[in-house]
Amino acid sequence: MVPLSIALLLQLKPLLLQLNLVSIWVSPFSPKDGLKMLSHSLTLLLLWIRILRRLKLHCITKPAVMPTGKRAADCLRTALRDYNLKFGTILNDPDLASFRALPEFKELQEEAKLGGEDVGYSFRRDLKLISEVQAPFRGVRRFFYLTLTVAAGISLFFTAPRLFRAIGGGDGAPDLLETVENVAINIGGIVVFVALFFWDNKKEEEQIAQITRDETLSRLPLRLSTNRVVELVQLRDTARPVILAGKKEMVASAMRKAERFRTELLRRGVILVPVIWGENKDPQLERKGFGASQRAVSSLPSIGEEFDKRAQSIVAKSKLKAEIRFRAEVVSPIEWERWIMDQQKSEGITPGEDVFIILRLDGRVRKSGRGMPDWQDIVNELPPMEAFLSKIER
Repeated sequence: MVPLSIALLLQLKPLLLQLNLVSIWVSPFSPKDGLKMLSHSLTLLLLWIRILRRLKLHCITKPAVMPTGKRAADCLRTALRDYNLKFGTILNDPDLASFRALPEFKELQEEAKLGGEDVGYSFRRDLKLISEVQAPFRGVRRFFYLTLTVAAGISLFFTAPRLFRAIGGGDGAPDLLETVENVAINIGGIVVFVALFFWDNKKEEEQIAQITRDETLSRLPLRLSTNRVVELVQLRDTARPVILAGKKEMVASAMRKAERFRTELLRRGVILVPVIWGENKDPQLERKGFGASQRAVSSLPSIGEEFDKRAQSIVAKSKLKAEIRFRAEVVSPIEWERWIMDQQKSEGITPGEDVFIILRLDGRVRKSGRGMPDWQDIVNELPPMEAFLSKIER
């Protein structure tokens, strides 16, 4: 109910300020004037009536006309725009786990990715910084594209009159063939450099979209064999999740085949994550509000805690590693299906097809494909956890 409280405080802020001022005015140090005290008392009463009406309007009328997800999204937009709320807080907050499974969260995430007056530019700025780290020379390339385009344009500006004189002929006219070649080179250079500039911009947007999907993937919840609920980000450096998405029969068949290579796959840190299309029963979404269950909240990562608590991460990671087995169960199938379908669209695969996705130790996508994987190929491709290549991958 955090977003609801934000909107409520925004509406009541002016009234509470007036109430505070009137209360100070009626302090024991005020003149003991009966008529003035009566006037102040009536003012306080009217202010409280206005506050109670506002509470009634917000808590009773609003839910009848606006869905909970829509109302929460509007409140979060206000917090992003006016109070510099980081979008990462929305991604990390366990109390908003149920909201992240709603379509309104997807819309809010797309708006934040593009940036704008409604949601601010902080999330867009963070994504661009990550993109620049992954592609450090993109800015240099675009600078040269712009510089060379301007140079070609200036050259074309001075070459165009020479072309007209060459076409007209006469004494002192420049050579027509040479002038045409210069004009063609300048026009071709402008076209090529502008095309490269837009191509680089398109690649940046694709990279930002992939970074957004990776961040969303890292926050998807899993239930381990010990019944502990964790987010995928907690498995980094300790496991290579292999997501199997498809029809129930196909996924079950792939799981049975994987049992033959169980020992070798465990040596490589593989943990199977089956996702059955259409299996949308999620007990956490049946309850109203945006708070996760007590078990889920206690199991989610300690994001935003003090540094001294984070110092215990090594011990927690060792305990988590002991709990990881060969298979994990998805906690929020709707969120998982939405992410997989977005990944399919980005790779040109029809959403809803049977696919497998192999993740690296650092949480990024290593490999994906249609159908179910060949486990022998995976055993041959993935290095054991103690190998040098696995240490580099972390």
